[in-house]
Amino acid sequence: MTTSSTEPEEAATLALLKEITRAFNSRDAERIASYFAEDATFLMASGPEPDGRAIRGRAAIRQVLADRFLRIPDMRWESLYAYATGSSRAVSVWRVKGKSVEGTVLDYRGCDLWEFKDGLVSHKDTYWKLVNPG
Repeated sequence: MTTSSTEPEEAATLALLKEITRAFNSRDAERIASYFAEDATFLMASGPEPDGRAIRGRAAIRQVLADRFLRIPDMRWESLYAYATGSSRAVSVWRVKGKSVEGTVLDYRGCDLWEFKDGLVSHKDTYWKLVNPG
């Protein structure tokens, strides 16, 4: 992952993002959830609302991720770059790949907008490109 930082707080935030990415690539929902605050929100890339699907609370985030990894057991993220503004906000750009148990192949480029409080994720907003061959 290419990172950009000039301040110690930003460097610590970027190091935290690397840890979180490793947790996501482990596909261990409990491990991933440990980086989220109890009252965190996770806005997924798609869903019934203009913001996607809003997941609220660490336990709900853990369950959504566990369900996702059952459907896409090899889902993995390649970090492309990230930057942070102090210890409270960051952006990460990545490529996600995997294959669902139904055979659907994932290969998307996306980004996350992160907010942190007390060293934990308080808000994660995910976006990714929709791929329409043709």
